[in-house]
Order: sequence, then structure tokens, then C-alpha cells
Amino acid sequence: MAKIRHIAISTPDPEKTAAFYQQVFGLELVARTDSPLAKGVFLSDGHINLALLRFKTAEAVARPEGVEYQGLHHFGFHVEDMEEVLKRLEEQGAPRLFDRPEHEKQEGEGGLYFEIKARDPNGIMFDVSSKGWAVSKPGT
Repeated sequence: MAKIRHIAISTPDPEKTAAFYQQVFGLELVARTDSPLAKGVFLSDGHINLALLRFKTAEAVARPEGVEYQGLHHFGFHVEDMEEVLKRLEEQGAPRLFDRPEHEKQEGEGGLYFEIKARDPNGIMFDVSSKGWAVSKPGT
């Protein structure tokens, strides 16, 4: 079964937003990114990764409002078998938006974690990854 492990918020100031979630909820800083798609901060409660992103291009934000969009942007599923999920997405006719750029295939500091982005029947964007996202270890 796939598990929800990632939620992304589009914000004009990822650092300020991260400080809010860290101070109010005690979320841990687990990574930062400054990729061609977005600059951002990744926080975690040990189970769920919260990505706070300032998108750099209209293509990357993939919303009619473009880079000015603020709010819940997408969520991500961690799956065991990427090929099987890709097959099911195709069978369901789910629009596949784009794959992780070839030059960003590494995970970790400054890298991108998703493998593909797609939309559900309502137009809601989601990520799929078989490698997962940066999360803190519970109790640390």
C-alpha cells in the first residue's frame, strides 16, 4: 500500500514559513533545496515531510496563477513498486505532468525527491517516489 509521506506548500518566503512551523510545532529541519524548479526548506515530524517551496518558473508551479500561487501545492506518495504505479496511472488516464529533471536524479541536500508528478481526476497534483523524502527519525 502507498503511504502519504510528503505535503508541499507554495510560499514566497520558505525560511520564514519554516521558522513558523518549527517554533509552533517543533518540526525538524531535514534539508534545503535550491534547484532549477524551486528554492525551499524541508521539515519533518519523523513521518511526514513538509516541503515549503518558492517556485521559480510557471512550468514548475504548474498552476494557472503561476509563481504567484500561495497555498497547498501537492502531496506525495511513497510506493514500493514505481513501475506498477506508473502502469496503474496510465490505465486510469491520470495526466502525468513531468518527471524529475535528468540532472536532478540524486537525493539529498539540494536535490529533488520526487520521481514523477501527476494529477488526479479533480486536477489535484501529487508526487510519486519509490525512494521517499527526507524525514527526521522519530525521537531524535
